[in-house]
Amino acid sequence: MSRLKKNFTLVAFILAVSLSGNAQKMSKDETAVRQIVQQVQDAWNIHDGKAFAAPFAENADYVVVNGLYLSGREAIEKGHIQIFTTIYKDSRNIAAVQSVRFLRSDVAVVHVKWNLEFSVGGEPKKATAMNTMIMTKDKGKWSIAAFQNTPVETGSR
Repeated sequence: MSRLKKNFTLVAFILAVSLSGNAQKMSKDETAVRQIVQQVQDAWNIHDGKAFAAPFAENADYVVVNGLYLSGREAIEKGHIQIFTTIYKDSRNIAAVQSVRFLRSDVAVVHVKWNLEFSVGGEPKKATAMNTMIMTKDKGKWSIAAFQNTPVETGSR
C-alpha cells in the first residue's frame, strides 16, 4: 500500500472515530426527541386525547392549524378528546420529521410534516401541515414546550 494511501486511510479512520463519538452523544437526544413525535402520532391514530397530550409540558403552548391558541397540557388533552370524538374520529395522521436542531443541549427545534386523512360526510379528505415543536429537556426527560401547526397549501413544499 502506498504511503499516501496509508495516510488517507489513517485520516479517514481518525475522522470516523471522532465523528461517531459526537454522533452517539447527539443521537441519544435526537432519538428521544423523535420518539416523542412518534408518541404524538401513535396517540392521534388511536384517537386518545390523554395519550396525545402526555408528552407536552404541563404549561405547553399549542397553536392549532386554524390559529386557535391553547395553553397547558389539560387544554390540549380536552381539545383533542373533543376532535377525536367528532371530525377526526376516523382519521389517520402520519408524521415525517423534517429536521431536528439543538439550540442547546436541553432545547430542540423540531419540524414535522403531517399528512392527515379524514372524512367529512363520508367523503375522504387529505390535509398537510408543517409543525414546529420546541422541545425542552428537564431532569433528563424531553417534553414539548411549544407547538405551532401551519396548513400547507396544495402545491407548496
